[in-house]
Amino acid sequence: MAKLYFNYSTMNAGKSTALLQAAYNYRERGMTPHLITAKLDDRAGESKIVSRIGIEEKASVFEPEDDIYEKVKYASEEAKIDCVLLDEAQFLSKSQVWQIASIVDELKIPVLCYGLRVDFKGELFPGSLTLLSIADEIKEIKTICHCGKKATMVVRTNASGQIVDQGDQIQIGGNETYTSLCRFHWCQEMSKS
Repeated sequence: MAKLYFNYSTMNAGKSTALLQAAYNYRERGMTPHLITAKLDDRAGESKIVSRIGIEEKASVFEPEDDIYEKVKYASEEAKIDCVLLDEAQFLSKSQVWQIASIVDELKIPVLCYGLRVDFKGELFPGSLTLLSIADEIKEIKTICHCGKKATMVVRTNASGQIVDQGDQIQIGGNETYTSLCRFHWCQEMSKS
């Protein structure tokens, strides 16, 4: 039975690594995964899912105006798809999350989404909010704060390395821009900015 999965975390928890491992596992069993990522995040090059530990794979991309259901339906008519693995799920719109739910419900293809839950202000991304609302299974991928507690939040820093509490929800970046923290240390850092 196909399901919609949402695997979420904060920055640097290994979400892309877990996705790429899942793709490997499907292929090892003779199955075909269909990888998708957001066109918006092209730090490692367009149409790639890249892990911080150095593994990467080609992927198709989605943009805000795309109908992901139609893209996957078309791809599944060209070649067998045993699952869809979607990275950067926080960048999905609400309607795109419903489209991927239709992939599960109508095309009977499992969809495994990987993404951030909250932004640097502690607010849910629209795609994550919808996934948390309708996913069949939700799993947190854990990472740790510098104090050793579970990190659930992220702070954004500017070019000078100072914490910022204002700005657009979406700003692409990695370790040079974001730091994962526990709620206690996030509150401390945000109160200083």
